Amino acid sequence: MTTSRARAANEPSDFRKIYRPFPPYPTLKCVGQPLFRNQYARDYACILDLDPEVISWKCMPAAIVNDSNAARPRWWHVDFAVETSTEALLVDIWQTTTGGPTWLPRVAERMGYRLQNLSLHEIDPILLQNAKDLMRYVGSEVPLGDRVRVLAALDEIGSLTFAESLSVIRESMPMHSIVALIISGILEVDLSLALLGPDSVVRRASK
Repeated sequence: MTTSRARAANEPSDFRKIYRPFPPYPTLKCVGQPLFRNQYARDYACILDLDPEVISWKCMPAAIVNDSNAARPRWWHVDFAVETSTEALLVDIWQTTTGGPTWLPRVAERMGYRLQNLSLHEIDPILLQNAKDLMRYVGSEVPLGDRVRVLAALDEIGSLTFAESLSVIRESMPMHSIVALIISGILEVDLSLALLGPDSVVRRASK
């Protein structure tokens, strides 16, 4: 497998013309520069950041080239290289149900990855919206007093609604603090059940 920047018509396009930053700009598990092909890819990266099975992910601005001996080898851009607790993936996100070229899974395997073609139609829209909403609060800090208050309340009654958890905060901005505790893995909420709202159930994260 080889990667290359464009120098001729049959070579991979210059990644600077394809990949660029998209909002929201903060990330949690990204290795290297967060540069994306489009907003759809950037939105999906929010899910990667909040998936407990994902250890790290990185954008793939350099093209993957078919390692055949053809005079004009084919090339392809994918979105992410993802390391999970069980495997390494190359993720190629599509706006349709169509997949990439037939040679790509073989080349991905030689690189040590399993190719995952992912259509936008397969992504849970509720999970996606919740992930995007939470990631906008990356970087918020929670004072010790507020963290202790929330955990003490959960230890006493087991769970709180989102609205109830906000009312426990005293020293900081309530939404920023509760979301920061969710993002950091101290609290948990079901991101696939429904769009986050006042009745969403908040618990201590499972150990």
